[in-house]
Amino acid sequence: MASWMLIEDEADIRNVVKVMFQVWGHNVIEFSNGNDAVKFVEQVDSGEYSGEIPSLTLSDIRMPGPNGNEIAHRIRQSPVMGEMPIILMTAFQLSESEQTAFRVNDGVNRIIFKPLPDFEKFHQMLMEVVNGTYQPPS
Repeated sequence: MASWMLIEDEADIRNVVKVMFQVWGHNVIEFSNGNDAVKFVEQVDSGEYSGEIPSLTLSDIRMPGPNGNEIAHRIRQSPVMGEMPIILMTAFQLSESEQTAFRVNDGVNRIIFKPLPDFEKFHQMLMEVVNGTYQPPS
C-alpha cells in the first residue's frame, strides 16, 4: 500500500480527500499548512524520517506558509522525493501562463480545479499522473 502526501488547509476538504485516498488503498501523510509539509521534506532529506516515502503529493495552492507551488519547488530539490508526481489543486482561476509557470518553474505535473470532480473521475486524474500517462495541455 503506497503512501500519498496530502497538503490542504481546509479541514473539510482534507478529510474528504483523505478518506478517498484510504478507499483507494493508500496510506495518507497529511499536512494542514505549507510549513509542516516543507519541514517533512527536510526530515526525509536529512534521514530523520524513517517511514514510507510518499509516492504522490496532492497539495492545495493557497494556504498558510509556503504555497503549493513553493512546496512543489522544494520537493523537486529533494534527492529522496524529487521524482514523485506532484498535483496542485485550487479553487482560483489560473491563467494558462500561470499554469505553465507552475509546471516549468516548480515541476508541477498537473493542476486540478475545485470543486473536485466526482470520486471516479478524480481517481482517474490522479492515476494518470502516477502512471505517467497524463499529458499537460501544450
